[in-house]
Amino acid sequence: MPAGVSWPRYMRMFVASVLSMFAGAQMVHQYYLPDLSVPEVPPKPGELRTELRGYKLREEARVALEKIKNQQKVE
Repeated sequence: MPAGVSWPRYMRMFVASVLSMFAGAQMVHQYYLPDLSVPEVPPKPGELRTELRGYKLREEARVALEKIKNQQKVE
């Protein structure tokens, strides 16, 4: 008996913690939308792009929305 609990209870807690870690990792990937593509040829030094696509898309959407709102105020 690990940690002074029965094996079935230990296994339930172990499975619950592993599933929780997987769910958390999936949520982070859905939020930040990291670029996981592998380039055909390794990039030259200084060419590696480390932008977060999800953040950039949200920022572009915010700017476009503000632009539309400003146009509606003028008209």
